[in-house]
Amino acid sequence: MTREERRALLGDEAIEQIRLRVAQAPDPSPELVEKLRRILTAPAGPIPQAPAADAA
Repeated sequence: MTREERRALLGDEAIEQIRLRVAQAPDPSPELVEKLRRILTAPAGPIPQAPAADAA
């Protein structure tokens, strides 16, 4: 959804209310930031290794 579509759907007043609420939110803790960083950099977890060719 584009910015223009959101603005048309929500209206300027609702967008301003959302911005004010977001500004009131406390900053995240360093622990939370680190947890989110791990999730966002590897959302599916580690990539499994292919079995060795001689393992069959």
